[in-house]
Amino acid sequence: MAQTLIIVRLELDHEQASFGDVAGAISQAGGDITSIDVISSGKGSSIRDITVDTGDQEEATVVQALRKLQGVKLINVSDRTFLMHLGGKIAIEPTLPIRNRDDLSQVYTPGVAKVCAAIHESQSKAYSLTIKRNTVAVITDGTAVLGLGDIGPYAAAPVMEGKAMLFKQLAGVDAFPICLDTTDSEEIIRTIKAVSPIFGGINLEDISSPRCFEIERRLAEELDIPVFHDDQHGTAVVVTAGLINALKVVGKEMNEVRVVVSGVGAAGVCICKMLLAAGVTKLVPVDKEGAIVNGGKYDHPMWQWLAEQPQVEKQPGSLQEVLRGADVFIGVSTGGLLTGDHIKTMNERPIVFALANPVPEVKPEEALAHAAVVATGRSDYPNQINNVLVFPGVFRGALDCRAKEINEPMKLAAAEAIASAVSDMERNEQYIIPSIFNDHVVPLVRKAIVQAAIATKVARRIPPDFR
Repeated sequence: MAQTLIIVRLELDHEQASFGDVAGAISQAGGDITSIDVISSGKGSSIRDITVDTGDQEEATVVQALRKLQGVKLINVSDRTFLMHLGGKIAIEPTLPIRNRDDLSQVYTPGVAKVCAAIHESQSKAYSLTIKRNTVAVITDGTAVLGLGDIGPYAAAPVMEGKAMLFKQLAGVDAFPICLDTTDSEEIIRTIKAVSPIFGGINLEDISSPRCFEIERRLAEELDIPVFHDDQHGTAVVVTAGLINALKVVGKEMNEVRVVVSGVGAAGVCICKMLLAAGVTKLVPVDKEGAIVNGGKYDHPMWQWLAEQPQVEKQPGSLQEVLRGADVFIGVSTGGLLTGDHIKTMNERPIVFALANPVPEVKPEEALAHAAVVATGRSDYPNQINNVLVFPGVFRGALDCRAKEINEPMKLAAAEAIASAVSDMERNEQYIIPSIFNDHVVPLVRKAIVQAAIATKVARRIPPDFR
């Protein structure tokens, strides 16, 4: 159950009401008090901020119960989530103070002119003399935001800000949100190319499929900095990492298992591509129209690519039909497609990754009755498959070695690094993927990215710790 927190500020008239009356009213309305802060207190009255988890109840139910109490004045109601977003969640700060006129002349005119001239003579010096060396643009057009869909660039901004926070806190990367007020692919490509000189990498986010494929492909070809669409590749990396460990738990090999992937959009296609790179030999991609089959003809270019891969099966069928005899189910589609009875038709000790959010493709409780390992995209169940494990370390490594791109070997190396963060002693059915707060993840992914970039000759710099 998701936590919904509100903060109510109350003034209590001590002659008419006690705090016990308030606590009782909140409890009867289905709320749970998580914290109490006394703002002011006197003989006749007191003012308190009470944080309430409303659970499954509507906020209005708790508020209405408090309004009915005699001797209690409801001053204000705040949603804790909204309070955390007030004024935005990130800011720009200088790396050194300007304390006097001499400092000013060095960081700005006239001293800055010779730095500009040096970069003009050698463009690569931008990496050492500007923020380019440590800055990523987090860019969206707001067309595929979370489960909200096409909500536009203004409404997408809080998500991009949140991602920038994670970049900084987890990997020390300075990320800046850019929300584009256009859905024209050519205009998006032109705009990103135009702003790219100041950035060391581009993180595309929440751009609808299939446009996202072409936008990323073009940018990767036309820019000399790494471009990474996290909805596609971040999801594929973390899914592969989880599967590596899940297969160890059930004692099966990547090249032996039959894998069904439900949902062949941006994330699903990249998951399929990475699974093939990881060694899967029996793959069944499934969309709402049924299985994509080897030898089939499809208008969608990425579906056609999948249909040409020899590892993709030839047998058509619905999701429920092709699931029979599968070892692994990976869902990046919609909720409620399967039941426990469907999972029961899979092979012995199956693996189920039901990643649709907030409602998984199959209820975890039903899947657990028949599956050996179950993972979801939710934080309130074990084995959360979360992209936050991927992008901070990927870009930390790519920036440190000034990679020209993030290629398939680098992504597979990142997946293996994430999987390695769970030791043999720790790994079990309930723990196949590390926590996003695991301090080892970013250093492991960074190291893997740098090593793969050097091996594939896309690194333009060897970090000192790799020399």
